Amino acid sequence: MTAMNGAGRLSRGGSRGRVAALSALALGIGALTATSDGVLTRALAAPPPENTCANPGALGVERIVEIDTKGGPLLGNLQYKEIDFLKPGEVVLTFDDGPSRQSTNRVLDALAAHCTRATFFMVGRMAVAEPDMVRKVDSLGHTVGTHSWSHANQASLGADRSKREIELGISAVSAALGRPIAPFFRFPYLSDPKGAIRYLEQRDQGIFSIDVDTKDFQTRSASVMQQRLFRELQSHGKGIILFHDIQHSTATGIASVLDELKKRGFKIVHMVPKGTATTIAEFDAAARKELERRNALATAAPLANRSMVWPVTQGDAPPTTSVRRSRQPAANAPPAASAGSPAPPTATVKPPQHDQATATDSPRPKPSWKREELPWQEQMFKHLR
Repeated sequence: MTAMNGAGRLSRGGSRGRVAALSALALGIGALTATSDGVLTRALAAPPPENTCANPGALGVERIVEIDTKGGPLLGNLQYKEIDFLKPGEVVLTFDDGPSRQSTNRVLDALAAHCTRATFFMVGRMAVAEPDMVRKVDSLGHTVGTHSWSHANQASLGADRSKREIELGISAVSAALGRPIAPFFRFPYLSDPKGAIRYLEQRDQGIFSIDVDTKDFQTRSASVMQQRLFRELQSHGKGIILFHDIQHSTATGIASVLDELKKRGFKIVHMVPKGTATTIAEFDAAARKELERRNALATAAPLANRSMVWPVTQGDAPPTTSVRRSRQPAANAPPAASAGSPAPPTATVKPPQHDQATATDSPRPKPSWKREELPWQEQMFKHLR
């Protein structure tokens, strides 16, 4: 059931899964249009001259969708079928695992050239290592969400560490930015155990999966990444796209991807939150301590910025199947801190598969870019293992 409240926002299905669509960049309110699944959108009006993009061939932003995260809505059809707010031909750009100065800057430059916006799911310790990059992403109009503190696979964690990974990630990214962030969360490896989902629901965090996987972590080739992406898009016709802004193939190939999206007529939808994420005092204190430690280290011995690939261990391999979960409220969930369109064409989408070394009698040495050398961001947080 769909109902409009007095503010013109859409309420869907009671307290959970509420979505409201706004005009692009909150500019110009147009006519209201209901899609077939009951999601209400606003037709776009022309933006004022001062916000006109200098690039006449830019993608821009077709519309902004405001997400009400009360109760922890689930988005992304790879794993969840609860909400589908995209029309055919519409895509959402999302980036995981950053920020990283060298690669994220290239992504930001490409997005700026196309006057378009994305959502960045940041790892907490990466944000602590690069707080200026967190602020830059935000200042350019992108949405900042979280991707846990250390990118640990939630399926391998107990309840206490699971909570710590979630909360320290939220507090760390918020501290790096200097103000509240979006209550948007994506599980590392898309590994979403039921207990963690219930906890995030209690914390009013929107839980985001994906529709289209670039698998950019499997290759350094921008062209290979792009070919995979457009094969998926041809199959689905729309969707939330997963990139990793720390990956070479995305950093070097995103400009070409955006050009091709424009050429093929795809439209960009940008997600923003209705509210902001709340934090918990004990994790705020831990995040401040890590920021202070980072600043002291940077002052004492400045570190060179290097390209990096997020280290993956055997224990962090992603699941091979999705888990169908109960949507019933948890009876003993941890207390919360105070503070439209038809389904896409049928297609089989498998969770991302990380490369794993195959044992041989005489293994070839890995290329230098695949060696598991710990980046300086990783070395900085050895004391927290």
